Amino acid sequence: MINPGGREKIYQDLGGDLTAIEPPLWSRLIAGHALDREHDVRIIDAEALNWSPERVAAEAVAANPVLIAIVVFGHQPSASTQQMAAAGELCRAIKAEDEDLKIIILGGHVSALPEKTLRQEAVDYVCNGEGPLTIEALIPALDADAPDLSAVPGLVWWDDDKVRQNLSAPLITDLDKDLHGNVWHLLPMERYRAHNWQCFEDLSGRVPYASIYTSLGCPYKCSFCCINAPFGTNRYRMRAPEAVVAEIDYLFNTYGVKTFKIVDEMFVLNDHHVTQICEMLAAKPYASELNIWAYARIDTVRADRLALLRSAGIRWLALGIESGSEHVRDGAEKSFSQDDITAIVREIQKAGIFVIGNFIFGLPDDDLDSMRETLKLAVELNCEFANFYSAMAYPGSPLFTQAVEAGWELPENWSGFSQHSYDSLPLPTEKLSALEVLSFRDNAFHEYFSNKRYLEMVTQRFGREIREHIVGMARHRLKRQILEEVQL
Repeated sequence: MINPGGREKIYQDLGGDLTAIEPPLWSRLIAGHALDREHDVRIIDAEALNWSPERVAAEAVAANPVLIAIVVFGHQPSASTQQMAAAGELCRAIKAEDEDLKIIILGGHVSALPEKTLRQEAVDYVCNGEGPLTIEALIPALDADAPDLSAVPGLVWWDDDKVRQNLSAPLITDLDKDLHGNVWHLLPMERYRAHNWQCFEDLSGRVPYASIYTSLGCPYKCSFCCINAPFGTNRYRMRAPEAVVAEIDYLFNTYGVKTFKIVDEMFVLNDHHVTQICEMLAAKPYASELNIWAYARIDTVRADRLALLRSAGIRWLALGIESGSEHVRDGAEKSFSQDDITAIVREIQKAGIFVIGNFIFGLPDDDLDSMRETLKLAVELNCEFANFYSAMAYPGSPLFTQAVEAGWELPENWSGFSQHSYDSLPLPTEKLSALEVLSFRDNAFHEYFSNKRYLEMVTQRFGREIREHIVGMARHRLKRQILEEVQL
């Protein structure tokens, strides 16, 4: 199992010390599934180890495996496509070392574009779906004298000169039995670190760090999101709360991890599920030491549950606010009012939980005025941290289908789907060019983090050291190809 690297292509110089380095969830889940079925498994986390494609290829060839799985899920839905640049380079490096080694590639992007991936990349097979059941069936097929690949669920493969796509594998329903991911011993645990903002209370707490999951999939259908590409729509599944808490127990007691990310696309969703997890965590003797962050929606946060969330160690909630324009939010399938947004943010902060506001510029109905409304809302909310994105047509999202049908220009390279890459290319709107959207996004970032009111709030809540840290962070100006071409 190989988790591709390539942080420098995705984040430019931000990847040096500001971004998080997370344990690769799906490498863990698939490896655990294979180990339980008595296969020998090794994980190479090229991102955490910061290994070059050539170094990874040499290690992979030396292991002489039956199968190499390149896992391109990323740490959130949009990360899969941007990781394809590094994944493709890695596949080519492995084949250059030993062209006979069998490679399968899988992930969100791959499931969205399975045939295109098989045709474009230096791989033998593509998985359309989650991956564990496909790999489990493929390994014995490869060991057979006359492999019958037609029986491998979810496999996309070459049958002579034709591409064959087998029927999808069923989704695994018993997550705690079959997708537990308890293979932490296979990972370089000392290499993982949290985002800088998660540890504004204590920057030394970025290490050790771990990410866990409590559910898979998402029942929502936001136009810009590709979360459900490997799962299908409305395929939301939850782990048992007892298993989630047992995993946190293990990581705390074995590796000393206190800083966690819950990777669920929407953790604060099922009230019974969340309440059970939080009640058990709050009862732990180490609950006050935990620093957990998770995703929520404005319309899923209950004010009467916030004290419980905080007592369970949840110190940050990331909210998908997206736009300051109600009209634009409606177009992105986010129907809640401005008053709802402000009220929930203030309730969360009142409970002692910090807020990360996520905002998107360049959604289909955006114009310059509506993007200014979004920035104005971000400044007024004055969240403890904010993420500013440009709308991207990620493969597997409704926006991608819309963009292809409309003939809109898409990035030439997969790295161009990264928010922070040099060749980043967001979607245009009917009234704005990609250049205008990206320029607005970059300027909004610097306007927000240099805002006097924001810096004073940060100083009051986290201290002068963090204020200076943010000032230093805001000095990073991303290089953009599209801007340089215009200047030339």
